[in-house]
Amino acid sequence: MKNLQAYLPVLGRLLLSGLFIWAGYGKLTNLAGTVQYFAHANVPVPGLAVWVAILVELVGGIALFVGFKTRWVAGALAIWCVITGFAVHLDTALTSTEAMVAYDNMIHFYKNLAIAGGLLFVVTYGAGALSLDRTVLGESAT
Repeated sequence: MKNLQAYLPVLGRLLLSGLFIWAGYGKLTNLAGTVQYFAHANVPVPGLAVWVAILVELVGGIALFVGFKTRWVAGALAIWCVITGFAVHLDTALTSTEAMVAYDNMIHFYKNLAIAGGLLFVVTYGAGALSLDRTVLGESAT
């Protein structure tokens, strides 16, 4: 198990960051659809909110993946997950008249909370040995 300690944090960061990178890229390549979804989900100022979401998800996801300012980025992404979970997914789940939409959004709500929990582990334990934090910034691996 000791041999895995160098590689498991990088795998965890890859798995967590992939979701944010994919979501940010998806929003970037479908701006009109994302703005429409945000408007339907009652997100305030959807035209601006989409750019905030792209910035947070793409930049945050990439920073998490490479392990740059990892604890700060993980904290910001954890907050992002909680905010979007409560503001978008829970709200839609509680107000939707369609059972499948409500069910789907409850899954997204709990997924956001679970991801936030995983990110809090990154905040607590850092990026690990294989990261820019360690190699460039000289921070401790723990």
